[in-house]
Amino acid sequence: MADILYPRMAVIGCGLIGSSVIRAARRAGVVGEVAVADSSEAVRTRVAELGLADQVTGDVAEAVKDADLVVLAVPVLAMESVAKAAAGALKPGATVTDVGSVKAKVSQALQRAVPDSVFVIPGHPIAGTEQSGPDAGFAELFEKRWTILTPLPREDDPYLEAVQRLADFWTALGAHVDRMDDKHHDLVLAVTSHLPHLIAYNIVGTAADLEEVTRAEVMKYSAGGFRDFTRIAASDPTMWRDIFLANKDAVLEILGRFTEDLQALSRAIRWGEGDKLFDLFSRTREIRRGVIAAGQESPEPNFGRDRERH
Repeated sequence: MADILYPRMAVIGCGLIGSSVIRAARRAGVVGEVAVADSSEAVRTRVAELGLADQVTGDVAEAVKDADLVVLAVPVLAMESVAKAAAGALKPGATVTDVGSVKAKVSQALQRAVPDSVFVIPGHPIAGTEQSGPDAGFAELFEKRWTILTPLPREDDPYLEAVQRLADFWTALGAHVDRMDDKHHDLVLAVTSHLPHLIAYNIVGTAADLEEVTRAEVMKYSAGGFRDFTRIAASDPTMWRDIFLANKDAVLEILGRFTEDLQALSRAIRWGEGDKLFDLFSRTREIRRGVIAAGQESPEPNFGRDRERH
């Protein structure tokens, strides 16, 4: 059991990630009191029923009062308005972080919204499933997954200490922690997460719109590849709408490169260039093997084993 790092933690937005942070932090013993604020009355009711928090409210300022750590787990385009709602109640020396998949715009938004007396440390746990809501969370979600912190370019000791404390927090939750520049984070995630989701949404949408193939046939005869795409495409639409709008520059840059590569692949198929296809498939197979070797092949780490145990 680790030492308590934050005597009071406030989580704003209690869906999959927010509820998993609470469960994992309580299991690790790194937080004391937990407050939750959520705009949904149904979510607040369920959080209370599950006993996830000591305080449940619809008032963001009430939740963050006296909090040592504030975790914003809301869609990225809602971050600034939520941070503004919290700003007046934040105590000096508190850490404000987030779990959003876009960092540059979120970092700018948080810096605009909150007073200089608190430590803004944007973060992104690269973990999740297509499920949502407080019931979807589980304490093991972050185990052996990466959490990326994108600290501000500050070198003062209090800020560096706050960054290290937050890194220790995520480590206690089972995550590997890395730090990087926010713009580089957004480019990396455009490749590894955002573009794949965009492709999945488009492929599933295309299949649903084909006049020659009925929707019943799409569902009945789904092979492994399409089935995997439907899992990705089932992700929260509000969250992903905000991600694409907030990270549009990086996504469009990578999408342009992808479109060029797709056109080259189309030419290879059209002209029967089997060697080019084989070379591409061989290279991509090695990437898959690398993902497996890094232990990142499953979106739900230890899910089955731990659900059986609990």
